[in-house]
Amino acid sequence: MTRSAIPDEYLEGYAGILADVCATGRRLTRNELESLRARGERAAEAGLGLRLLVRRHLSAARELSPALSPAGAARVLAAVEQAVDAFAEGYERSQKLAVRQEEAARREFIDDLLYGRSDLGRLAERAERFGLLLSRAHAVAVAQGATPVDDTHPATRQVESALVARFGERRILLTTKDGRLVCIAPGDQDDVLAFFAKQAHAATDGGRAALGRAHAGAGGVVHSYEEALNALDLADRLELEEPVLRSADLLVYPVLTRDRQAMADLVHNALGPLQAARGGAQPLLDTLTAYFDSGCIAAEAARRLRLSVRALTYRLERIHKLTGTNPADPVHRYTLQTAVIGARLLGWPGNEV
Repeated sequence: MTRSAIPDEYLEGYAGILADVCATGRRLTRNELESLRARGERAAEAGLGLRLLVRRHLSAARELSPALSPAGAARVLAAVEQAVDAFAEGYERSQKLAVRQEEAARREFIDDLLYGRSDLGRLAERAERFGLLLSRAHAVAVAQGATPVDDTHPATRQVESALVARFGERRILLTTKDGRLVCIAPGDQDDVLAFFAKQAHAATDGGRAALGRAHAGAGGVVHSYEEALNALDLADRLELEEPVLRSADLLVYPVLTRDRQAMADLVHNALGPLQAARGGAQPLLDTLTAYFDSGCIAAEAARRLRLSVRALTYRLERIHKLTGTNPADPVHRYTLQTAVIGARLLGWPGNEV
């Protein structure tokens, strides 16, 4: 943009102010400064460059300089400093307001998208503005660290920089929600979410990420997001150690808990007798958990529990005696293992079922 491309309205009366300041030695008045701030705001809204605007202000002052005495030149320079500062303040104020409005619009869109609110047609239009085509299937990944993150958190910037560097201008949306990192990507680009999970794990100092399945439409984004959240919740309740979870690999757990009362009855009937053991049910429940998690290999389960194999075998025999079911018997194993999963999901024996 050339000098002629800067409309004269943004410097209207400016040369007269400088001439008056030179003659009287006064400072700019409050009204003059506020007028300059207002012009700066309008210039920002019009999309004019601040550097060119400042240059025009300096050029107007230079046109007066040949006729000025040293004292007059000093007065004009002081006035130019005030004027440019006020103009730039207004310009920056407008820019900050525009950024805040953009952030508010983005946050409103994210909330509507992840909660399934708003008219779907309108939501799809807004989605294009933020790089998403809701006519396609999308999948959502959610990462959670030890401490909450927001859009300005260093972890957010680190993950965003890594995604941009790796995938460039792909239609990816990175945001935060309820203290967690959220990444939305086309459903056929699993590599994006896998990379996001890896970067989020590192940026959050060992946080965990969960990946929902791909679903079509705006409702599909909500569905995938809820799957990822449920996977994180399951990981906490089941004390899973994997840093990256895929909801597709955990589908059995929602099935098991769909009838909560039936699961509670199974836990009560299959594991309830363990409460009669010395020390309560928890040590024996931990034994069963380690035993099943290690593939029913006694030596590995004993190592995980820091017990001798003999001590572990004694506990398994005690479980058999109390419950009437043998953990080492394939016929009994499925019932016991399902009950152990249910106990972990329901928080038993800490919570009554």
